[in-house]
Amino acid sequence: MSQSAGQWRGVESLQIDCGKVAGHIEESIREMVGRRLHRRGVVVAVSGGVDSAVCAVLAARALGAQRVLGLLLPERDSAADTTAKGQLVCEFAGIACEIEDIAPALDALGCYRRRDDAVRRLFPEYGPGWRMKIAVAEHLLDQDRLNYFNLIVASPDGRQERRRMPLEVYLQIVAATNMKQRTRKLLEYYHAERLNYAVLGTPNRLEYDLGFFVRGGDGLADLKPIAHLYKTQVYALAAFLGLPEGIRNQPPSTDTYSLPQTQEEFYFALPYDKMDALLHAFIHDVAPEQAGTALGFSRQEVERVYRDIKAKRRTAEHLLRAPLTVSALQDLSSNGCGASQISQELHGSA
Repeated sequence: MSQSAGQWRGVESLQIDCGKVAGHIEESIREMVGRRLHRRGVVVAVSGGVDSAVCAVLAARALGAQRVLGLLLPERDSAADTTAKGQLVCEFAGIACEIEDIAPALDALGCYRRRDDAVRRLFPEYGPGWRMKIAVAEHLLDQDRLNYFNLIVASPDGRQERRRMPLEVYLQIVAATNMKQRTRKLLEYYHAERLNYAVLGTPNRLEYDLGFFVRGGDGLADLKPIAHLYKTQVYALAAFLGLPEGIRNQPPSTDTYSLPQTQEEFYFALPYDKMDALLHAFIHDVAPEQAGTALGFSRQEVERVYRDIKAKRRTAEHLLRAPLTVSALQDLSSNGCGASQISQELHGSA
């Protein structure tokens, strides 16, 4: 899918031959699982979202449904239909599934208590029956300063309030809720190890490239077969594979907080199709004027998105970086390899 800026065609540049792409991914899964990882099959956490659904179906087509285990890992704040959607995906893919409610483990770890303690620093009345989420405070295209987050709460009678979060409140809420992704990963590896399976990760390119994952949580896996695909392309594959309409047409969601929350309001600050196109334009060195004309944005708006992409990629560098060791630092120093080279290695195939 390599293109120069002169060949860039806006959203049309994201179109793929779904049959060819699916076949390539299936062959790659067989290669990675059997000949590289030497495992019998894969475990995939199935959320009911389109990414995990596409991964589950492709894995079943690649390895045989009998060698794929779908894990459903709901918790207290999961949407009411999360488990039902996950079961629908597993049934469609023809794979076995197991349900593990992680709420008791999260309770024991203090996940909900630590989060609620932080929420009550802004809303002392927050308690049983209340719901919450965090959201980017301003639309990415409308401002030049750094994003900040609002805390949004809803009382039992449905009244909503929002307040800007001090950094320490934001950090504590995120640190507490990240326990959810890390607890899920613990169970994925438990089942993988008991079956001699590999853990299949489900991030798409937008999430993988821009750091929308938890280090040691959903960012941890043995293989990530759709990390090269934009979200738009994952939706196209979902349609090609014939996934149920309720799965393939739902908007991206974090399913992390008790109030409904889209990925757009939590992290990307733009709809996924616009972020896909602008990330593709950025990767292929398309001038802001050219990208803006093709996508209906001004040059200044595209420049803001490009700056945000650069900032998010710095976050992704940290999340993807291998643990630091003294010998590695010595090698970096002696070879003259700094942060720019590490960044190039992480994103050089883009």
